[in-house]
Amino acid sequence: MPQRPKFAGPTPREVFHVEWPLFGELSRALALKVSREFDPELVIGIATAGVVPGAVVAAMLDRPFRSMIVSRRYRAERMRDTPAVFGEAPPEARGARVLIVDETCDSGQTMRLAVAAIVNIGATDVRTAVSIRTGEYEPDFAALETPASVVLPWDREVLVDGELVPNPKYAEPDDD
Repeated sequence: MPQRPKFAGPTPREVFHVEWPLFGELSRALALKVSREFDPELVIGIATAGVVPGAVVAAMLDRPFRSMIVSRRYRAERMRDTPAVFGEAPPEARGARVLIVDETCDSGQTMRLAVAAIVNIGATDVRTAVSIRTGEYEPDFAALETPASVVLPWDREVLVDGELVPNPKYAEPDDD
């Protein structure tokens, strides 16, 4: 009799591991795409992971960089699936053309909240950019699109007692 798989939910997505050199090339490609169609006066990275590509894109475009926290990570346990804006939108966005950058986007919930906060503060033009698009949300700019789940280079390992170890969040499931 054939064995039934343990996982009874939807089929898991493939996992795409981004290495540091590829991350650098994605940031470069994103900056080039933006520069061909948009001239932001300010680049805002969505903290925490969007700060990394946002800062690189801002540096390559020679534009000021700020960050804002829009995250599920800091929410109360009962509301962790709903992203929220923490703190204020950067005041420099008022009256400016703004590019909002995040590392990935799937449903677009986080990006929509960031855009709303920047529009509400009075930005004149707001565009969105991501290193990797993984779902239905369509940012204005994306360096790469994939249906896979993405593991970024800074998420792959964590420090435990002063040593880098594989992040248990991305450990392979046991075959038992």
